[in-house]
Amino acid sequence: MQIAPPDFDRMFGALADPTRRDIVRRAVDSEEGVAELASHYPMSFAAVQKHIAILERAGLVTKERIGRRKIVRTNPEGLRVVRRLLDRYEELWRGRIDRMTTLVADPPDRKETDQ
Repeated sequence: MQIAPPDFDRMFGALADPTRRDIVRRAVDSEEGVAELASHYPMSFAAVQKHIAILERAGLVTKERIGRRKIVRTNPEGLRVVRRLLDRYEELWRGRIDRMTTLVADPPDRKETDQ
């Protein structure tokens, strides 16, 4: 069985919006229903539902029906995927910064070309 690679554009596109980042933060902190989440934002219930749907398609949250409520939960694996990619970028840039720091602190010898 082949597993599709993560859709990083979709994940980071979902996280580009401040409302969606806040929904993820709230879902990490506690489990709330869609209606409770909607009460935190100055927008319609339908707009909040659309934000949640974008986060679901990106694999960052899930919804589960419990009784009459739809509970929004973070998807830990989705968040791990995002974190791993960011960790790789951080490692890459730290390596580059370390090499630049070394070059500035100890520049290579330059041959004088006086003729």
